Amino acid sequence: MNASQLPKNEYAAYYENYVKATEDVILLDELEICLHDFIRFVQNIPMDKFDYRYAEGKWTIKDIIQHLIDAERVFSYRALRISRNDKTPLPGFDENDYVDEAHANDRSLQELLTEFSALRHATLLLFKSFTPEQLTKMGTASEQPISVRALGFIIIGHQKHHQKVFQERYL
Repeated sequence: MNASQLPKNEYAAYYENYVKATEDVILLDELEICLHDFIRFVQNIPMDKFDYRYAEGKWTIKDIIQHLIDAERVFSYRALRISRNDKTPLPGFDENDYVDEAHANDRSLQELLTEFSALRHATLLLFKSFTPEQLTKMGTASEQPISVRALGFIIIGHQKHHQKVFQERYL
C-alpha cells in the first residue's frame, strides 16, 4: 500500500503534509530505504553545522535527530497499542519539552545515528509483524482518529520533512 491510497479519515489534517510526502512509496519498503537515505544525508553534513541554529530558539541538527527518534518511538507505540485493539485514547506529547529534556547536543552524532538506526529497525520489524487487518485498525491519539498504517506513513513523512528543513535552513 502507498499513502495515496490512504483515506483522509485515517489521520488528522495536521499530518497531511507528512502523508503527502509519502504518496508514491510502499510503506514497508520506504521505512527501510529512507533510513539509509537519511543516514547518508546526515553523514555528509559538515561537522560545524550540527550545533548550528539558524535563528534564536530554533533546534540544532542534533536536536532534530533526537526529535525524530522521540517522535518515532511515540508513533510506533501508538501503532502497537492500536494494532492490539487497545481502545484507550492516547495523549499527545509536547515536542519542545522532549527536546529540552533530551540534551541531544551533549551526545555524539554517531551515538544519535546508531540509536536512530536501531529504532528504525525495530519500527520496521513491528510494522512487518502487523497483519493487513491490524494495519487498518483505528484508534485515537492526540484527540484525533488515526490508523496503524497512517502512523507508518507519518513516521516516514516526518523524517522527510525534517530532512528538507535541514537542506533549506541549515546547509
